[in-house]
Amino acid sequence: MKKTSLDKVWDMVRLRHGIGLRCIQALPADQLDAHPIRDMRTPKELVVHMYGFLRVAAESVLSGTLVWDEKAELAKVKTRDDLIAFANNCWKTANAAYAKLTDAQIAAMVKAPWGEMPGHAMISTITDEFLHHRGQLYAYLRQLGVKPPESWDFEHSAPELQPTQHA
Repeated sequence: MKKTSLDKVWDMVRLRHGIGLRCIQALPADQLDAHPIRDMRTPKELVVHMYGFLRVAAESVLSGTLVWDEKAELAKVKTRDDLIAFANNCWKTANAAYAKLTDAQIAAMVKAPWGEMPGHAMISTITDEFLHHRGQLYAYLRQLGVKPPESWDFEHSAPELQPTQHA
């Protein structure tokens, strides 16, 4: 598989990040450690999980191994501003890693705690993981009395996270 065949997939991750970021910004600052849905992560735990995975999975395709200390990252996040900065930093790091990927790395195997998979499968896992966790974030927002952004309203995201214009 060639990297160019994943470029549209990655662009969709970029667009979905724009919506995800707006969801994080909408979280009530005093509810980050709440449990709006019983037996599920807190909003802070969910965001650290979804964005941390986005970053480490993209980096793992570069390095060949996925290593992550999610608890250590969670401990650093104290406020909604910290959470927003964490999400933005994870996106920037993941996007930079994706930009560096070669066709050989996309085809190579990546070692993860749950087994090995080709790099292109890891990129696909990012999209699946991010989207289903963003759905959970929507449910959290609703439980907290906040209307989430429309899932396809890319035009109201930051300019760099809006759809690119096609000639």
